[in-house]
This record gives sequence, structure tokens and C-alpha cells, in this order.
Amino acid sequence: MKKVMIPLAAASVLVGCGTIVEQSETDRNKKIARQFYQDLWFSNNTNTYADYVAETYIVHDVGPAKGVTEPAIKQKEIADAFHDFGQLTGEIDYQIAEGDKVATRWFVRLDPTPEAQKMGMTKVDGVAIINVFRFNSEGKIVEIWNHRHDVELPRPPEGYRGTAQ
Repeated sequence: MKKVMIPLAAASVLVGCGTIVEQSETDRNKKIARQFYQDLWFSNNTNTYADYVAETYIVHDVGPAKGVTEPAIKQKEIADAFHDFGQLTGEIDYQIAEGDKVATRWFVRLDPTPEAQKMGMTKVDGVAIINVFRFNSEGKIVEIWNHRHDVELPRPPEGYRGTAQ
């Protein structure tokens, strides 16, 4: 009986170790996602985009960009376009993570400049957005699913700094 118990105990320890490693990667990915929003969307520190996004990533957007490969700089360009319209801030509501994916529900706020208002931008006060990021083993975002309440979110004019409708 003792011979059977030792291999079972060792197998339990190994299975437990795998869970610990996976959990630490999940926690790491959640932290990276939180910092991505803090830098690119909540504080206009968009030059840090390469800290978070792989050289290229795949995007699945609510618009026509579905399964499109984009360069990392595109994330900076998108955030910069919105920061150009005024005071852009936000806050994270919650995150759910499993394996290499992190889903984040967050709220965006925009207090547009007079120039942006002339272009049709209106005040945004807490529009909900849900993004799902898939991370590679190095902790870089390699895939993004974007879900937002477009009926509540004003859009920049078509073609403005690389934005698409």
C-alpha cells in the first residue's frame, strides 16, 4: 500500500505546481492589462504601447476589422486620436481571467475640447467597454476582441489619425 501512496502523492504535488504556475501567469496578465489601460487610456502615456502589445496582434472589432493583423503602433494611434479630442480618462470595473485570456470591463470618459465639439464629439460619461486580450508567454497582447456600446460612444470623423468607422 505504501508503494502506491508515494506516486499518488507526487502526482498531486506536480498537478498543484502546474496550477500555481498557470495562476501566476494569469495574475501577471491581469496586471499587464490594468497597466495598459492606465497608460494608454487613463493617463495619455501612449508611448509605452510596446510594453504591452506584441509587434503585431490580431484584432476582432465591432466594425469591419475582424481577424485583421495590425502593428503594435496602431494601439498608440487609436489612443492618441481619442486623447486629441479632450480630457480622456476611465476606470476599470472588473477583470476576469482564465489561461492566456483576460477580459476587462471598463468605463471611458471624455470631456471634449471646443474644437472637438465642432467636429461632432460630445461628452462621454462612463460608456462601458469590454476588451478580451490574449497574451503570449512573454506577457504581450497578441489578440484583442473589442466590445463597446457604440450607440453611446461618439466616433471621431472617418480617417482621423488612422481611425476607422
